[in-house]
Amino acid sequence: MIKVSVLYPNGDGIEFDARYYQQQHLPLVQEKLGTALKGCSIDLGAGGSRPGAAPPFVAAGHLYFESVEAYQAAFGPHAKAIEADIANYTNARPVIQISEVLQAWERGHA
Repeated sequence: MIKVSVLYPNGDGIEFDARYYQQQHLPLVQEKLGTALKGCSIDLGAGGSRPGAAPPFVAAGHLYFESVEAYQAAFGPHAKAIEADIANYTNARPVIQISEVLQAWERGHA
């Protein structure tokens, strides 16, 4: 399994509409990517590495797929529509990272 992380850097003048992202953008992404998308999550920056420090990212979206090829096949035809919507919720320039998920777990879940 792979995870596509869309990281939104923090900085002076950066705006991020979390409500739009959650209620409009991610449903758009889910619709466009269809069953190739196995799951997703949203993180909102809460702090940096030191007490009182700003988070390095205002938000991150994580999308899960079976493989890089599955992601590319699903995203490619819809890239323009998905990317065009970014201006509706942020002025940050997203950074994309594709990671191989080796292990994931939650305490209390089997």
